Amino acid sequence: MSNIGFIGLGIMGKPMAANLIKGGHALFLYSRSGVPQELTAAGGKSCASAKEAAQKSDIVITMVPDTPDVEKALFGADGVAEGLSRGKIVIDMSSISPIETKKFAKRINGLGCEYVDAPVSGGEVGAKNAALTIMVGGNQGTFDKVKPVFELMGKNITLVGGNGDGQTCKVCNQIIVALNIEAVSEALVFASKAGADPAKVRQALMGGFAALCILEVHGERMIKRTFNPGFRIELHQKDLNLALSGARAMGMSLPNTAIAQELFNACVADGGAKWDHSAMVRALEKMANHEVAKA
Repeated sequence: MSNIGFIGLGIMGKPMAANLIKGGHALFLYSRSGVPQELTAAGGKSCASAKEAAQKSDIVITMVPDTPDVEKALFGADGVAEGLSRGKIVIDMSSISPIETKKFAKRINGLGCEYVDAPVSGGEVGAKNAALTIMVGGNQGTFDKVKPVFELMGKNITLVGGNGDGQTCKVCNQIIVALNIEAVSEALVFASKAGADPAKVRQALMGGFAALCILEVHGERMIKRTFNPGFRIELHQKDLNLALSGARAMGMSLPNTAIAQELFNACVADGGAKWDHSAMVRALEKMANHEVAKA
């Protein structure tokens, strides 16, 4: 069992940390918004700073919203870097820039520590059920050391390559998810406006070649109008910005990713930054002057 520092205890971080506590690890916890009482009740130790959490831990995990948040958690005042000593391992499970990830890794390596980027997919449900997909960037030896920790949080765990490659894989994941949400949205708006029962259409499609997780989970959200966030639109926007900026830097085009981002932008303009990303359907509903279903 390891002493693990966990920085960032939001929608995803809280259940991930809870699963590590259940797995028998000693958790040293820090979050800008405060440490949830249920984690301390389960045995987690609240820390006054990321530095303190790092000092008390062999492995430090960060799970925060965006690239600047990771930089601040790692290298800001009373950050993780100030609490590190040689041989410790830093794992960033946030979804951030692959380019900046490589820079962060070099800075942590310069302190005599190992760095792993390990963004996740599966949303709040996957985090609660310890069923996340974990996409890892780092060296093989470090991956082998931390894989038992990952196995308490996820099921599909893949070492993609070196530092930054895990984040690149996550950007690819977010492109695919966004385009599938858009496809399911179009199909259900079309079906409903044509007069068909969207719930029955979804049920029929789940038995055919169009069956996919987005149709199963997000299609149900669209029909039942349950847009409370499992994964917020503003966070998916952030991920698609990484895709689009990376594409520009490489001199390539991601035309459908850009369309998906514009649909998210329309939702945000309508006050939906914190809606679940399945609410992309609302932008298409406005264009159709028709809702898939009534709440």
